[in-house]
Amino acid sequence: MNYQFCAHTDPGRVRDNNEDSVTFDASAGLAVLADGMGGYNAGEVASAMATTFIRSELGRWLNEAGDQASARDVRRAMDICADNANRAIFNAANANPQYAGMGTTLVLAVFQEDRLMLGHIGDSRCYRLRGGELSRITSDHSLLQEQLDAGLITPDEAATSPHKNLITRALGVEDAVLLEVNEHRIVPGDLFLLCSDGLSDMMDDDAIAAILRSDAALPDRATRLIESANANGGRDNISVLLVQRSDNLTKRSLISRILGK
Repeated sequence: MNYQFCAHTDPGRVRDNNEDSVTFDASAGLAVLADGMGGYNAGEVASAMATTFIRSELGRWLNEAGDQASARDVRRAMDICADNANRAIFNAANANPQYAGMGTTLVLAVFQEDRLMLGHIGDSRCYRLRGGELSRITSDHSLLQEQLDAGLITPDEAATSPHKNLITRALGVEDAVLLEVNEHRIVPGDLFLLCSDGLSDMMDDDAIAAILRSDAALPDRATRLIESANANGGRDNISVLLVQRSDNLTKRSLISRILGK
């Protein structure tokens, strides 16, 4: 079994700087995406601190623990690393006036054999394409999502709501934060998309699914997602991280070794 990873980030068409940060460690089955917020350059600092810290600490633990780590152990390791990253960002914000109030969203995915442990904070998302059908498997921590869940507004009203970007949970804003973690089963061919709201605000699910369904290589699909979000306005930074399970990768690798290629 193998997982293929691909990440792409772009500042968009409106903003001069990029406050998104995205990284992965294929050997650990780890993918991390963050969308920062704060004063001048502070969002960049917060998101970079989150992805760098989590990739380093959680990636090291996962590589040492191997695929035999239980779901309970992985969940605990994710919680600990998110908590430590939260405290580091919070302390940096309080120690440096130029970073006051900075924070970041977070999507944190650990892929192990046929299991995904998925954690998130804020409104950055994870989607899954299975059998051609796209599903969002995270629920935004946002005022808008709370209004939708309570039946106070309709999906059509949500699309034009002035509260679209008001999140209710962020990493680094307070001295403690709750990482929402859920376990998902994975089947061959599943394709996962982690993204910042710079993508999901610029494209509806049907448009995203149409690109993900194509037979193009993962980097090409990532590029097309970025280009489409920019074509629709590119009002925010845009980040995508694609992860696909394909048992065929192992077979192709074996054949290549036999043929010396």
